[in-house]
Amino acid sequence: MMPLSFADAGAENTIKKIGGSAETKKHLENLGFVVGGTITVITETGGNVIVNVKDARIAVSKEMASKIMV
Repeated sequence: MMPLSFADAGAENTIKKIGGSAETKKHLENLGFVVGGTITVITETGGNVIVNVKDARIAVSKEMASKIMV
């Protein structure tokens, strides 16, 4: 298990755990980041990680990406 911020671009990963406060977890869940969900890192740009989640392209900060374990 590793933080999403360390995942290789183009590789499909499964979300294993989401850390942080209850508010952070709820925010990520609303964006489609749920345990067991599939996520693919597209690229890392300017401190943000751009990912595909549920057929949507979303940018999350490196700090937020470090709370998502894959």
